[in-house]
Amino acid sequence: MPQTAARATGQLSLLSIGQVLARLQPEFPELTPSKLRFLEEQGLISPARSESGYRKFSTADVERITFILSMQRDHYLPLKVIRAHLDALDAGDTPALPGATTAPAPRRLHRDQLIEEAGASPALLDDAVAASVIPAGEHYGEEALAMLRALVGLRSVGIEPRHLRGLRSAAEREATLIQNAIAPMSRRNDAADQARTAERALGLAGHIEVIHAGLLRSALGRRAR
Repeated sequence: MPQTAARATGQLSLLSIGQVLARLQPEFPELTPSKLRFLEEQGLISPARSESGYRKFSTADVERITFILSMQRDHYLPLKVIRAHLDALDAGDTPALPGATTAPAPRRLHRDQLIEEAGASPALLDDAVAASVIPAGEHYGEEALAMLRALVGLRSVGIEPRHLRGLRSAAEREATLIQNAIAPMSRRNDAADQARTAERALGLAGHIEVIHAGLLRSALGRRAR
């Protein structure tokens, strides 16, 4: 969302940092006041200020933050790439986003919308939540939609969410591995350092995802011989 649009569309409903966190943390649990301040320091967002100096966010500011966080989480894009894309949008251009396979359109889906778009049954979503494959929530993003669609395909050959609990356990072990690797960085209290640490963690997760996919293809190849 271009900054000019943010100023034009959201002036009547300005939100505090706490209200922004309440809206976005269900989908982005890692979002903190420090992360919001860091995004401002990096020139990605420009919230208004009250007379007493408090940050105030428009609805369009919140949409812009959602876009930034979605691009980090779903496409592992560094902030400098996202900032360049947003700068181009602010200038009135319509650039393609590097690294994204589709036009960026972050959405928040209600349960019924998620089920309908995934072509799933309510029972499948309930089973996925019970197996901790998809987190429970009032709203769901594109990642949950992609996962539920994948579960639809797996169920068609008899693979149920409960069969995938091992994948959840493996993901938790990999997250611990990454957290241990970045532990020296994560001890810093500076907001900018904390944001860079979170970005580094996402980058490492991308590397592990590539290795996991390669190992799975290799295992399938051996079994096919």
